[in-house]
Amino acid sequence: MENEKKNPAGLLPMLVFLVLYLGLGIIFEYVMKIEMGFYNIPIVLIILVALLVACVQNRAVPLDEKLVIMGKGIGDKNIITMLIIFMMAGIFVGVVGRSSAESVAYFVLSLIPARFAVVVLFVVSAFVSLAMGTSVGTITLLMPIGCAISQGSGFSIAMCVGAVVGGSMFGDNLSFISDTTIAACNGQGCKMNDKFKENFKIALPAAIVTAVITLVVSMNVSISDAISGEYNMILIIPYIIVLVAGIIGINVFWVLLLGIVSGSAIMLCTGSVNLPDMIANMGVGIEGMYETSMVAVFVAALSALMAANGGFNALIDIIQRTFKGKKGGMIGIGILVAIMDIATANNTVAIIISNPIAHKIAQNRGISGRRTASLLDTFSCIAQGVIPYGAQMLVALTVCETMGIAVSGTTVMKYLWYPYMLLISSLVFIFMIKNTNDSKQ
Repeated sequence: MENEKKNPAGLLPMLVFLVLYLGLGIIFEYVMKIEMGFYNIPIVLIILVALLVACVQNRAVPLDEKLVIMGKGIGDKNIITMLIIFMMAGIFVGVVGRSSAESVAYFVLSLIPARFAVVVLFVVSAFVSLAMGTSVGTITLLMPIGCAISQGSGFSIAMCVGAVVGGSMFGDNLSFISDTTIAACNGQGCKMNDKFKENFKIALPAAIVTAVITLVVSMNVSISDAISGEYNMILIIPYIIVLVAGIIGINVFWVLLLGIVSGSAIMLCTGSVNLPDMIANMGVGIEGMYETSMVAVFVAALSALMAANGGFNALIDIIQRTFKGKKGGMIGIGILVAIMDIATANNTVAIIISNPIAHKIAQNRGISGRRTASLLDTFSCIAQGVIPYGAQMLVALTVCETMGIAVSGTTVMKYLWYPYMLLISSLVFIFMIKNTNDSKQ
């Protein structure tokens, strides 16, 4: 890093974004007493302001060159993949609609006591995301069911969102086919099964504690003991198809396509909707993903400019100088990738950016490649699982809005028990590690 540009001022756009987003949210929600204050903040506008700040920095670089830098950031494979998933997710939600999700929810509630509905939602989300390797795909498939369970059982929608998002991050962190696993293992030169074993010791205790917390809180929520509603078994078929496909481990694109095709056929054959209305519903579903897609695009452009302006290198340098020793190195790696995730709102991108310097820290501090890969994946998922402007949260809230339910990301944050438990589990794991050199293990 000696010859690389280091400029702490390059982090100013991220600071501007966080101050404006969180500051306005606090003012709206708690000072002006506006209901759903955070929900009323136009996040795309805030990101555009931060992007403008990044553009006016480093005047030695012409605007045209800055546009090229932003274009390269937006053109990253991970960004394009996310955008396609968002669009397909919107179509799927538009096709199956509320009636299909409600049928699934009431069917589930007919099989299990209502008290266990949110716990089951968390466990199913964890299992499906582990098989699919994508948190966004899992949220897309299960959040409509979560909305219907909330409306049918009396549990708050924020709690149901927290269960789905938390469960989805479990698989995102552990799955062999997750982008984060692939990026972390490739960057650190370790085998995926070795990284999985290292990760599992951290993630499983966090998941068990989360399930217990969810169950305890569920017991204290006032709901009807017997919850019933009409459901049509035929309308459940699209969800059965996508869940089975996800559990098998089929690529999320094919899973969503199967859901769209099967849902369209069933809705048309049962007379639930006619062809013109179905096409219109698909369009509405896509429109519902526009804001989420624009956030992904602008954040990618913003992070590319911050990196070019030297902000990321300055941050990396500070972390290297601050944290000493093996345990300090592990904490430094965790903080590094978490901050990168907060800045980019993309855990895969955060890992890719952090990989080179994390490898250097690991070599200097005697940390094995599998442990470094585990730390990168885990701490990026912790950050990604709680930021209110991340793709996971935005998709979940967008699906809720499509289902006719309004909820803010900050309201959900207090129910994101799994990321918080994962953080505690990670710190316990780090401080229990003996200070021996394991870099060759």
